[in-house]
Amino acid sequence: MDLDAITEYSALHPKPSGLILQYGTAGFRTKAEHLDHVMFRMGLLAVLRSKQTKSTIGVMVTASHNPEEDNGVKLVDPLGEMLAPSWEEHATCLANAEEQDMPRVLMDISVKAAVNLQQDAFIVIGRDTRPTSEKLSQSVIDGVTVLEGQFHDYGLVTTPQLHYMVYCRNTSGQYGEATLEGYYQKLSKAFMELTKQTLCSEDEYRSLKVDCANGIGALKLKEMEHYVSQGLSVQLFNDGTKGKLNHLCGADFVKSHQKPPQGMEMKSNERCCSFDGDADRIVYHYLDVDGHFHLIDGDKIATLISSFLKELLLEIGESLNIGVVQTAYANGSSTRYLEEVMKVPVYCTKTGVKHLHHKAQEFDIGVYFEANGHGTVLFSKAAETKIRQLTKELEDEKRKAAAKMLENVIDLFNQAAGDAISDMLVIEAILTLKDLTIQQWDALYMDLPNRQLKVKVADRQVISTTDAERQVVTPPGLQEAINDLVKKYKLSRAFVRPSGTEDVVRVYAEADSQENADSLARAVSLAVFQLAGGVGETPPGF
Repeated sequence: MDLDAITEYSALHPKPSGLILQYGTAGFRTKAEHLDHVMFRMGLLAVLRSKQTKSTIGVMVTASHNPEEDNGVKLVDPLGEMLAPSWEEHATCLANAEEQDMPRVLMDISVKAAVNLQQDAFIVIGRDTRPTSEKLSQSVIDGVTVLEGQFHDYGLVTTPQLHYMVYCRNTSGQYGEATLEGYYQKLSKAFMELTKQTLCSEDEYRSLKVDCANGIGALKLKEMEHYVSQGLSVQLFNDGTKGKLNHLCGADFVKSHQKPPQGMEMKSNERCCSFDGDADRIVYHYLDVDGHFHLIDGDKIATLISSFLKELLLEIGESLNIGVVQTAYANGSSTRYLEEVMKVPVYCTKTGVKHLHHKAQEFDIGVYFEANGHGTVLFSKAAETKIRQLTKELEDEKRKAAAKMLENVIDLFNQAAGDAISDMLVIEAILTLKDLTIQQWDALYMDLPNRQLKVKVADRQVISTTDAERQVVTPPGLQEAINDLVKKYKLSRAFVRPSGTEDVVRVYAEADSQENADSLARAVSLAVFQLAGGVGETPPGF
């Protein structure tokens, strides 16, 4: 390791003194002007991680659904998964090291992680459409090259596409071909196969309006359009030609404001969906005949997909186990529908994709979606092998057809990451096969009214939780107070959890009416304020 060269290069990417950043589930994210040194150092770290794992590592420059002036970076581990927790700590240490200490910290990491510095390293890099992303990705390349790593720059790609590339390169092409062409062909072939028996007359030509959040999703859907044009017509809105990224549009805006994105014409009963800025989240929505807006979030997406998979498994007659993984934020109606109507087991984990992904890996078929629309379906290697075998061996036509459909679903899901494009194609295929309108899908169950609030506290660490964040352990007396409040309302529940990033406590409440959900949320917020060291004004009413 040439420490002189590293010191020399590092001076071209100086760290603003005193700036402290934390590598979280989403990597590093902050204002773009504070990130140059972080990008250079993540190029260095990616090389060490590649040498240590003897695998290709990905570096994605994006801040997902954050405003356009922000940016961020995250590393992608060998099988397309998020960076290992011990390396998240290394990333934080390296990013925060003062200029003169940085080479020493880099050496410490390589010793601690037992990195063989003679090993070759290969890094793949991708970026979103933010004005600052190209320059920042060049800083990553500087870090990779000073440590003599090899790299391939994929340029503009969605975050899930970069995850796909990493997975392909580390499975010697078994998962797919590590090119955009390979990605489009794999997904479109599975989609066309899955829907071929339903593609009838021109009248039934399916059309979908897509809000692309003025982000990378628009570019990639345009590239993919001709691959699926026989089965699906997509109309793109907020395609980046005039609006700002994620501004008043995109999945995050639609979900949190519960209203249509700006820049998209919606007529009653038209199927519409919204991606987020880096195309790893999707939510559906529509206007009913009275002009009321309806949101179909990750919970309803998981319900549609897992119900379909359960039906196929019953048709084949195979006892593969399927599980749906949710967080405490999943609407109570979705949990009840899955468990009581569909007889699909539901498991709850702590908030955060890595917890959901980890739990989903325990099943033959693990379905997970956060309410915000981020999710996918994971098939175990054994389940995938079994299903592919059945498509060859089964003689009964109906069972064989069901097995073939399952095989197409395996190919259609991006198992390396939640992927808005891949999820969209799965949903469109299922709606076509089951001949469901968006209103019929929405009517599977009625969401319980809910409300989320935030309470400012002096120190968020006074709150500790258990049971996948559904029960408070400390401070004493708070859980009892919540239990007493919940008893006052029908079909109600409430929980509180500390924010991962700021000194606030997040409050969630649901009940049989919006009025009751609001009232319960306010009462729980007041209990948090009083028992957990609230600061500022007492939580107001609405």
